[in-house]
Amino acid sequence: MKKFQLQGLYAITDSTLMPDTDSMLFQVEQALRGGARIIQYRNKSADQPRRLQQALALVDLCNQFNCPLLINDDTELAKACCAHGVHLGQSDGNIRQAREYLGSGAIIGNTCHSSLELAQIACEQSADYVAFGAFFPSSTKPDATPAPIGLLSEARSTLAVPVVAIGGINMDNAGQVISAGADMIAVIHSLFASDDICARAGQFSSLFN
Repeated sequence: MKKFQLQGLYAITDSTLMPDTDSMLFQVEQALRGGARIIQYRNKSADQPRRLQQALALVDLCNQFNCPLLINDDTELAKACCAHGVHLGQSDGNIRQAREYLGSGAIIGNTCHSSLELAQIACEQSADYVAFGAFFPSSTKPDATPAPIGLLSEARSTLAVPVVAIGGINMDNAGQVISAGADMIAVIHSLFASDDICARAGQFSSLFN
């Protein structure tokens, strides 16, 4: 399953910007058509049947574009919908347990905030990529601890896995984190709140060329 290149625009769904399944699928398809290279399904709702329905639909859509779908914080949902992997926060489960549960081919990412030490531990536990942030003020997580831009270059030179930058990333600052060493940029609002999602995804993707 790890045939995917983990580089480029990492698009994360948002239940506020995507109030129903149809709007979610339309917006994600626009992002994929614009060049998004990885999709994360993030939905904190307790409505498990709806989450499974949406995740299954996203897996089907992402497979059409040969793009991996990761599930945020829920290994059981990831397995139930045959997603390509899972993204875990520091309090959302053990990487080794997730690996055992989802198999060697699953993509497993881990949020490491502003800590290189947490990233090194994640790598030791078989994470396929690590995410740092927030690098800029974020409307999704307004209380997130700021991460210094220099952390990206340090991580890039220290770690053997791809690095994701997250937190308030937009077209004005995305180039800054990419130049500092980010292999992927995780974007929510600046992508899915855009008037033209496909075009905005293309703009973000072009920064990696």
